[in-house]
Amino acid sequence: MNTTQANNPLHGLTLESILVRLVEHYGWEQLASYVRINCFKQDPSVKSSLKFLRKTPWARAEVEQLYLKTFQ
Repeated sequence: MNTTQANNPLHGLTLESILVRLVEHYGWEQLASYVRINCFKQDPSVKSSLKFLRKTPWARAEVEQLYLKTFQ
């Protein structure tokens, strides 16, 4: 059985690596304007953002979509 996910462009990327790359590219302020969540606006950090994104599927989906639009 082959477990490769050829149709999943995010396969092999962690949520942390996606978030760090977006922050490096946009910065917290601009990222907050694209994905409107408070953890990007008020005292942002990778740790607190990851905690929120892991609990909130719609926010995670928005971050993943922004990553795909930006880097593909």
